Amino acid sequence: MINQPINLNIITCGTLSLGVKYTMNSGENSVDLVSDGTLMIDGGTAFGQVPRIEWETQIKPDRRNRIRIGMNSMLIKTPDSNILVDTGAGSKRIDTLKETHHINGNKLTRNMKELGLSTRDIDIVLLTHLHFDHSGGCTKLTRSGDAIPIYPNARYIIQQDCWESALNPSERYQSTFFHEDFLPLEKSNQLELVRGDKDITHSVKVKMTGGPSKGHQVIFVNLGSEKLVFAGDLIPTPYHLQPECISAVDEFPNDTLVQKKELLDMIMKDGWIIVFSHGQDQRSGYVEEWKGKPHLLPKEI
Repeated sequence: MINQPINLNIITCGTLSLGVKYTMNSGENSVDLVSDGTLMIDGGTAFGQVPRIEWETQIKPDRRNRIRIGMNSMLIKTPDSNILVDTGAGSKRIDTLKETHHINGNKLTRNMKELGLSTRDIDIVLLTHLHFDHSGGCTKLTRSGDAIPIYPNARYIIQQDCWESALNPSERYQSTFFHEDFLPLEKSNQLELVRGDKDITHSVKVKMTGGPSKGHQVIFVNLGSEKLVFAGDLIPTPYHLQPECISAVDEFPNDTLVQKKELLDMIMKDGWIIVFSHGQDQRSGYVEEWKGKPHLLPKEI
């Protein structure tokens, strides 16, 4: 297959800082964007069919063709519950992933403390999917080496299709799923499997999209004055706003394309804020159409 040049067409108005968190309040509800650090991934893998001559004008790779991306989680506070969306990579494999991914993680718990919350204060954990950089922080190792849930009082909500796929990954994805990240959730009776779209609270709902992985889901938050969507790996960074920019490791890229276009249409039409799970310089913002292409207008939350 011959790759034709693709213009990523990213426009940003203003720049977000690289701070730990951003906060958006609406009455008794608030949303914070909290970081678990960063990791390096292969640029060609991240951008799929987009040739390097195009994507390197937006983000520079290192000598090993790796780019640095963020690991972002979203913390939703409501009058009734504290909800965490994705958990980053956690601390269990930092040493083994240091060489390949130059991982700079294990920051989520500490950053949550700056918001006044401990791990015991989390009531619900919503997981977009079970890749290690999104679910590794679900569990931690005891002194005896056993993996146990980090959030002892939380329900962990995952799509059933995602769970079943992660239990028996194909050879292509065996290095992406680690059973110690999620099997302890079932053992501790904290696992809740859902099928398809579901209202979690009156202001938070999940929608199953598939695409990046089987059972992948995105999270919608309606604060009244503002509406946000955490897009997971469907649109992981601002560079992936263009429909044709799809990671080479997406399990069902054609589904990603369909779901991404549908989500972008909604975001642009109804004024939603998109939150990028792997954004670093720009982690959230509005999206507007310009010359037939989606463009990011960064917005702190």
